[in-house]
Amino acid sequence: MPHHSTDRPWSMARVVTASSAGTAFEWYDFFIFGALAGVISKVFFTGLDSTAALIAALGLFAAGFAFRPLGAIIFGAMGDRVGRKATFLVTVSLMGGATFAIGLLPTYEQAGIVAPILLIFLRILQGMALGGEYGGAAIYVAEHARDDHRGASTGWIQSSAAFGLLAALAVIFATRTALGEADFAAWGWRIPFLVSLVLLIASVWLRTKLNESPAFQKLKEEGETTKTPLREAFAQRDNLKLVLIAFFAIMCAQGAVWYTSFFYIQVFLERSLAVPGATVNLIVMVMTIVSAPLYVFFGWLSDRVGRKPVMIVGMLIALVAYFPGFHAIAEAANPALARAQQVTPITVYTAPDSCAVQFDPAGTRRFDSACDIAKSLLVAKGLKHQTATSPDGSTVVAVGRERVAIPGGERLSDADLKELKTSQTERLRAALTAAGYPAAADPGQIDFVRLAFWLFVFVASACALYGPQAAALVELFPTRVRYTAMSLPYHVGTGWVGGFLPVTSFAIVAITGDIFAGLWYAVGFTALSVVVALLFLPETRGRRID
Repeated sequence: MPHHSTDRPWSMARVVTASSAGTAFEWYDFFIFGALAGVISKVFFTGLDSTAALIAALGLFAAGFAFRPLGAIIFGAMGDRVGRKATFLVTVSLMGGATFAIGLLPTYEQAGIVAPILLIFLRILQGMALGGEYGGAAIYVAEHARDDHRGASTGWIQSSAAFGLLAALAVIFATRTALGEADFAAWGWRIPFLVSLVLLIASVWLRTKLNESPAFQKLKEEGETTKTPLREAFAQRDNLKLVLIAFFAIMCAQGAVWYTSFFYIQVFLERSLAVPGATVNLIVMVMTIVSAPLYVFFGWLSDRVGRKPVMIVGMLIALVAYFPGFHAIAEAANPALARAQQVTPITVYTAPDSCAVQFDPAGTRRFDSACDIAKSLLVAKGLKHQTATSPDGSTVVAVGRERVAIPGGERLSDADLKELKTSQTERLRAALTAAGYPAAADPGQIDFVRLAFWLFVFVASACALYGPQAAALVELFPTRVRYTAMSLPYHVGTGWVGGFLPVTSFAIVAITGDIFAGLWYAVGFTALSVVVALLFLPETRGRRID
């Protein structure tokens, strides 16, 4: 293949820099929403009745992830018909514009129900934009890269998520520090969103300097661009087969491994192990910094030994490490809690048929039976417990020799029920303290060496899977439908399998009372991908993609 003018070393560096920077900016926009979710909920949901609160909470909870596949379809088709460059200029503009607009929104006190409705709408736009961004950036870099260097080049696109998260955390930290918590909560939360305008301008400027990818330009000059990308990608048997292989062999594991390593582990540390939030934030930042070069390294390694073996090794490491790793993390992060749960396990004696599933992402259920109150108090603290039948139907929480009788609150008003739960929380806390349960993890007792080892295991497994992934997906599909065909399975895997992993895993914990039971979600999807990858995923290293 003759060298295109954009294949010169300086031009390849510009391609990687502009594409990775734009993608990092989009991840910044996406991550600041999650990082500020606590502040945003107070600003936009104040005063909503239970129905409106349910709609708003579920909308915000699901919209960003649920609409990523729709963005993949819309912008994937646009990328295969119009071109790579034009499409990811649109996606970065949409993401930046939506994020900037969030910073200008009126609060609930100023505009009532209109405020959270507008917020949900902008969150949907964010999800759709990100659904079109990743495929465009990865394809654009891959279609410029040499066949024998594609993994390392696209590894920078993978690392852009780490840079975006770090940028989000840094801007939020700097703003909070400069303004103080009171001013930040009152109005300073808008600044990280408004800063995205500067990033948007820089990203658009960088990307306007780029040419169209050589593979798509060649296709366009030959008149071979597709007129019906959706039909070709999903209705033609050969392409549909590749879409299904990409989803089941790669993306199911990607959603499970990456989101367990970087998101669910935060829930586990803070909610189940009572590690202080500031310590958790520091741990995640270190993990993110460590991960950034590993994406490029494993992409480079896949150029040498193949995409398939590197990704499968990443899956297998995670699969083997899930349960022993999380048990070790629990013992390292909060050894006092681990000892207490072994020596004095918690049992709820009750009438099992009076117990509801302790999972309510919108926070609108009362949980007013005695069993519900007892289990909700334990779930809120992330404490492992088991349930046994009470001989007389009463509800008692047994913590070693300590016994706490829990009354029901079915006939109480919401205010009285809240007061009852508060009083029972204090009684339960006293019983737990008497039984040797720590109120929170003691940073001085954390075994940081052991904790760092297991966290690195999960970071390495996620990077080994994610690093070569962009190159593998690009090489899997033909140029005519590449944008459409690779974007949909990617965003169904990351947006649905991965995006809903933390909340689904915690739901399993709430249902079972076992803080480790939520790992079965990740185990199931990872094991599925291992089997499908071994049987059906082709090796694509070095494949010509023009």
